Amino acid sequence: MTLDNNNLAVSPTLSPEEEVLFTSLRANDWEEFFGQEQIKQSLRIAIKAAKQRSESMDHTLLYGPPGLGKTTLSHIIAKELGVNIKITSGTALTKAGDLAAILTNLEPGDILFVDEIHRLPKNVEETLYPAMEDFALDIVIGKGPSARTIRLDLPKFTLVGATTRFGLLAGPFRDRFGLIHRLQYYPPETLATIMLKAAKKLSIKVTPEAAEEISKRSRGTPRVALKLLKRVRDYVQVDGRDLIEPTDVDRALEMFAIDRMGLSDSDRRFLVQIIEKHHGGPVGLSTIAATLNEDALTIEEVLEPYLLQTGLIQRTPQGRVITKAGYEHVGLPYPESKLKRK
Repeated sequence: MTLDNNNLAVSPTLSPEEEVLFTSLRANDWEEFFGQEQIKQSLRIAIKAAKQRSESMDHTLLYGPPGLGKTTLSHIIAKELGVNIKITSGTALTKAGDLAAILTNLEPGDILFVDEIHRLPKNVEETLYPAMEDFALDIVIGKGPSARTIRLDLPKFTLVGATTRFGLLAGPFRDRFGLIHRLQYYPPETLATIMLKAAKKLSIKVTPEAAEEISKRSRGTPRVALKLLKRVRDYVQVDGRDLIEPTDVDRALEMFAIDRMGLSDSDRRFLVQIIEKHHGGPVGLSTIAATLNEDALTIEEVLEPYLLQTGLIQRTPQGRVITKAGYEHVGLPYPESKLKRK
C-alpha cells in the first residue's frame, strides 16, 4: 500500500501505538458497544440460547468495511459466553498443521476468531469443513499407497470469522456459518457518543459539539473517529489545554488535510486527477491506478468505498465517473456537456 502519510482517514493498517490505543478503548460489554443494534440483538439471543442449552454458539461470520467493530464483537461474545478466545488471521494459517495445532488446544465452548478469513489457503479452509460441522479433524499420516487417515475428535467450539470481502468466500464455506451479519457504517450521532466515552478513557474533555465535528469527518467508522480524536488530543495537549472544542477540531484536522467530509489528500487527488486527466470519466480501474501510481487493490478497497458512499463517484459498466457533487467538492466546474447528456 502506497498511501501518503497524511492519509489518516483511510489506511486500514494500524501501527503498534494505534493497536494499543484501540485495544484500551475497546468496548468490554454490550453497554459500552454503541451502534449495530440489530446485530447486537441477534447475537445476544444466540448467546442466551446457547447458554441455556449448555452448548457452543453457532459459528458466526461478521463482514463489512474495516474498523466497524468485528474484533470487538468477538471479544464481547467470548465474555458473554464466559469462555476463552483464541485470535488468529487468515494470513497466519498457512497450512493445515497450523490450524490443527490451534483446534486441538481449544477448550469446550471456546471461541476461535479468524480475522481476514477470506485469506485462508484453500487446503486450510477445507480442513475447517469437518471441524465446523462434525467437530472432528481428519489427519493424513504417511504418503502414497501406505497413507491413512485418522479422525481426531475436537471440543465443541465456535468459529467467529471476520472479513472485509464477503464475496471471496466460497459458497460451501459461507453455508457452514449459522449466523452471518454485515456491519453497517455508523451515523454521526452514534460516533459522537463513542467519542465522548473514549474521551473519558483517555482522561480528556471534549465538548459535545467537538465530538460531533470529529464524527462528521470519521467516514462512518469508529476506528477512524478514534484516530482523529487522538490527533486532536495531541494538538490541544501541545497547546497546554485539556478541553477539545470545535475550533480545535477544525485547526488540528486542517493540519492533516482532513476536510469537513472526512476526505484526505489522497481522496481529493483521486477526484482531481480523474477530472483533469480523464474529463471526469468514465475511466477504468487499471487506468486510474496508472494515473495515481497506486495499485488497483488499494484504490478499490481503500479509496473508493467512501467516495461511493458519499456519492462523489459512481461505478458504471464503462468505468468510474465523478459526479456533480464530486466536482463541487474539489471546487471545479461541472461540464455543461455532461449536464446536457443528462
